[in-house]
Amino acid sequence: MSVDANIVKRIGHLARIKLEQENLDGLAGELNTILGFVEQLDEVDVSGVEPMTSVIPASLRVRKDEITDGGYADKIVSNAPLSEDNFFMVPKVVE
Repeated sequence: MSVDANIVKRIGHLARIKLEQENLDGLAGELNTILGFVEQLDEVDVSGVEPMTSVIPASLRVRKDEITDGGYADKIVSNAPLSEDNFFMVPKVVE
């Protein structure tokens, strides 16, 4: 795919970026260089490579699903500017 000044102008419009007319040709060249690099990536053989979500092996920390006593509501609402019966009180915003 080749990018010209008209496509750069359209991309700028879609991205809500103001582009000066004299910069369009230079930006088109830069975008063509980037797209050329992306096209080179299509040539890489990745048939034996498994998909991954990270470049380093990682696993999520899992906690035990245990029932606890809770009972900390008074501590939780202690910093609230306004609370009642261990519930946060907020100003009414919808009529």
